Amino acid sequence: MSGRLEDLRGPQVAETLGPDSVVVLPIGAIEQHGPHLPLSVDAVIAEEVASAVLAAVGDDVDLWLLPTLEVSKSDEHTWLPGTLSLSGDTLSRVLDDLARCVAATRARRLVFLNGHGGNSSLLSTACRDVRLAHGLLTFLVHPFVPPASGGPSTEEEFGFGIHGGLQETALFAYLRPDEVEMRLAVRNVPEWMADNRWIRFGGPVQFGWTTRDFGVDGHVGDPTGATVELGEQLFGEVVEALADQMREIALFEFPDAEPAGSTG
Repeated sequence: MSGRLEDLRGPQVAETLGPDSVVVLPIGAIEQHGPHLPLSVDAVIAEEVASAVLAAVGDDVDLWLLPTLEVSKSDEHTWLPGTLSLSGDTLSRVLDDLARCVAATRARRLVFLNGHGGNSSLLSTACRDVRLAHGLLTFLVHPFVPPASGGPSTEEEFGFGIHGGLQETALFAYLRPDEVEMRLAVRNVPEWMADNRWIRFGGPVQFGWTTRDFGVDGHVGDPTGATVELGEQLFGEVVEALADQMREIALFEFPDAEPAGSTG
């Protein structure tokens, strides 16, 4: 079988999904990524990474992919036409609706595989909300932990390669080389924040921002050094790490715990 829920026939769902199944919802975005990348970046990365992880875990994990949720919470980018965004309330309701459907199967584990950093805080909250409402074991994983949430970024980008920068551009160039316009790639790093001790991406003081706050280019980072070779390396590292995470998720249990909420 493919490991994709939509490929099952109706009666097969009850027969195939069980308590050890891990159901993964890839979540991307359709949003501006500067002049050098298409709107589809986050959706493509989420879909391709999820597919590669499915292949990588093989028989180790009973992994099932849901269709990629391509539109999510991208309101930090809606100043530029073309971006599609759900409100936080709408996305929360969509996640709850999908979790309710997963809870109607025998599967007990639901993973949000998030390709868009702007979703991270909401998805952390959704993990607990879904746990309480539906009794599922819930998890949030990322191809890259967003720098704005404490993940790594390159020294040359001063930790500010958060959107359409070096790594994201390289990874997308590996996946879709014909869709990247490197001649339009420019450095857009908010160096005026580099000396801040507290107010910075990944720093202890959170702050509200939109990509428009960092100029009209739309991206934040330096994509100019991105190569397909770097993207291939990053993709391999991402898939290897996520496959290992899925193996651990498949075995995770709270000791002597009853489901936290209803299952209906």
